[in-house]
Amino acid sequence: MFGRRKKPRVPHKSRVAQIDTILLYGTFGLLMFGPLSFGAVEPWSIFILETGAALLTLLWLRKQWLEGELTIEWNPLFLPMAGFAVLILLQVVLGSSAYRHDTISGALLYCAYAMLCFLAAQTLLRSKQARKIAVILGLYGLAIAAFALLQGVAPNGKLYWLRQPSMGGWIYGPYVNHNHYAGLMELLVPIPLVMSLTRLVDERERIAAGIAAAIMVGTVFLSGSRGGMLAIFVELVVFAVVLLRQRVVLLRQKRGMRIAVNLAAFALVLVSLLTWLGGKELTTRISSISTETHTELSGGMRISIDRDAFLMFRTKPVLGWGLGSFPVVYPQFRSFYTNFFVNEAHNDFLQLLCEMGLLGFATMVWFLIVLYRSAVRKIGYWMSDVSGAVTFACLLGTTGILVHSLLDFNLQIPANAALFYVLCTIAAARPLLQRSRKRRPVSTEEEEILAASEVV
Repeated sequence: MFGRRKKPRVPHKSRVAQIDTILLYGTFGLLMFGPLSFGAVEPWSIFILETGAALLTLLWLRKQWLEGELTIEWNPLFLPMAGFAVLILLQVVLGSSAYRHDTISGALLYCAYAMLCFLAAQTLLRSKQARKIAVILGLYGLAIAAFALLQGVAPNGKLYWLRQPSMGGWIYGPYVNHNHYAGLMELLVPIPLVMSLTRLVDERERIAAGIAAAIMVGTVFLSGSRGGMLAIFVELVVFAVVLLRQRVVLLRQKRGMRIAVNLAAFALVLVSLLTWLGGKELTTRISSISTETHTELSGGMRISIDRDAFLMFRTKPVLGWGLGSFPVVYPQFRSFYTNFFVNEAHNDFLQLLCEMGLLGFATMVWFLIVLYRSAVRKIGYWMSDVSGAVTFACLLGTTGILVHSLLDFNLQIPANAALFYVLCTIAAARPLLQRSRKRRPVSTEEEEILAASEVV
């Protein structure tokens, strides 16, 4: 009698390792899916994002069951995240939301963000993993930037040259709105930029990373997003300040000249790209910043929306109107006539104040304080330490998009918001594990670098 051959059993530890790999790359795969699906703003892409996050979380629970114990890697941002969840729950339970359906939909989306942050905190634990993810995200950002450049050279007004946006827009890359493309680049640019000046990769990889960063920065300017230009400028200024804080040590190590050459090459590639493809249109766009700013400050549409939104906040200041309810409530407060549907406040901080009230805004401040306090402690050795480099890159990216959020609504775009929150979680996490469990003695040079960085 011939029986069915039994499949060889996969060893217990091997299955756990396989699940770990799926969780890590599945989490970042979902983050990379978002921008490619037009920013994950449509019902089908939101469904994939939410369902994918839920399935990965169930797989993580499966892994815990296989290991026979529940082990959670704690992150200091989990507390403000939980506080924000409680506020949303109160809005739903107390019936304080102006539109319960939108608040529940927004809550489900924030649950997906929370699950992705939790999974990143549980799976991205080792420096080796961080190196691989950094390379993947750097190449991903470069690929999207290259696609945006190609699209800019041969545009036809359609996404991927195939799909016509139903409500129009300023298409750039895979986004309908060029400002949201700029927001994505603000989050990704610091990864190759920081990599280009570390001692963690060889010289050829540093040069390649610098070129990639220059191309990605160039596309932000070519996209025409004034908020994006400002955010990238702030990121580069912060980056330069950190370098200047360490200039004495770098010169003593005779590394200052190499860094200066790398920065010069970065600037050369950037200027060449902008000169080649930007031309008169880019010059006009940059020169219009002053005029547009004066127009807005003297009564432009965004200032009018801000005034109206502040009146919304004053009407319900404690718990707000409900998460996701801004486009429903705003028309009764609008003080000007327009044919356009005002679906967002064009200021993420002000919209949070309207939708979540003072309690929600205070939770956001708590979140940011914990983020920067946890992250700044780790960036002292960023040129030679993986944890420091990863934290510095994440902190630069999140700082840039927070600046942009004063002028736009990038954090209302699921793809950008999910990536932002995950980068915040990584920046606030404990230092990554190294190959050796023994603590490496700190050299005199590294002590000097840390002392020069503590002021930052």
